[in-house]
Amino acid sequence: MSVTIKDVARIAGVSPSTVSRVISNHPRISRATADKVRKIMSDLDYHPNIMAQSLVSKTTNTIAIILPRPAEELFLNLFFAEVIRGIVSQTSKAGYDLLMTSGSSQREEVEAITRLVRGRRIDGVLLLHSRNNDPLIAFLREENFPFVLIGRSPDDQEVLSVDTDNVQASYDAVMHLVMQRHERIGFVNGPPNLTVSQDRMAGYRKALQEQGLEGKPEWIVEGEFLQESGYRAMSFLMNLSERPTALVVTDDVVTFGVLRGLIELGYKVPEDIALVSFNNIALAEMSTPPISSIDIGIYQLGYTASHALLASIQNEGEGKKRVIIPHRLVVRESSLQK
Repeated sequence: MSVTIKDVARIAGVSPSTVSRVISNHPRISRATADKVRKIMSDLDYHPNIMAQSLVSKTTNTIAIILPRPAEELFLNLFFAEVIRGIVSQTSKAGYDLLMTSGSSQREEVEAITRLVRGRRIDGVLLLHSRNNDPLIAFLREENFPFVLIGRSPDDQEVLSVDTDNVQASYDAVMHLVMQRHERIGFVNGPPNLTVSQDRMAGYRKALQEQGLEGKPEWIVEGEFLQESGYRAMSFLMNLSERPTALVVTDDVVTFGVLRGLIELGYKVPEDIALVSFNNIALAEMSTPPISSIDIGIYQLGYTASHALLASIQNEGEGKKRVIIPHRLVVRESSLQK
């Protein structure tokens, strides 16, 4: 005979409703009681009927992650793997499952989330990047549905978000190159419709303006967060009659493409051109040469965003609307004058 919730409650000396609250991670259940009930559930090999529980509690213990487009970014850019690792670390401790979804267009993304939200299949949504005029944000706000944005809220909308100060981070990257006596500094940026790209561009321009340095339009190249974008950027930038002597690159993976392009063209880093990148993924230190990179706390972005979303789902009060994760520049060989 299968074990029931009443069996667990009887052995634990609590009511079946208390066991149900432990299963749904109710915040008012004490740690001691929750640990005791979970141990008995484990000893009895009891597995709750999640579908039945969802019908009663109107919760699913599932949150959705909207994956980026193009889809290859997710598999070729380690930023997303690390931010999802942070998300999983927090949600798994809280007993929540993750559901990942995407679409080939904004319309398909909205359709996917509409099905999940109105079908009551999820309790909240995590958005992995911020775009201008994002219909996903408009839909979730209209539905008054819990969600957290990883990135700056576009158009100064009051939404719950977890972000890096990308303006300051980009400013810091440029100022490091200025301290290395560079005056011709270019920028390999991401897609212009993303707020992260806009903020890093703003920081880049702010630093140049403060230092009285020229920022030629041809020294700025935009693309996707993919290695190929960095590779293509070099075929353009290094063939200019007056090329930059240093570059800020918006992503470590893009920087790997920059390095590949420079090697094929016969240039050396940092002797011919210096590089500062973003994200400080593990491979940045193992690159040849090791890449100077802004550490934006990718894991912490995911962990903090999921923590904020769970608090919102459980109605644990109003907190900060925008949480900023600190950043730091990790200086390595790619940006140092020899």
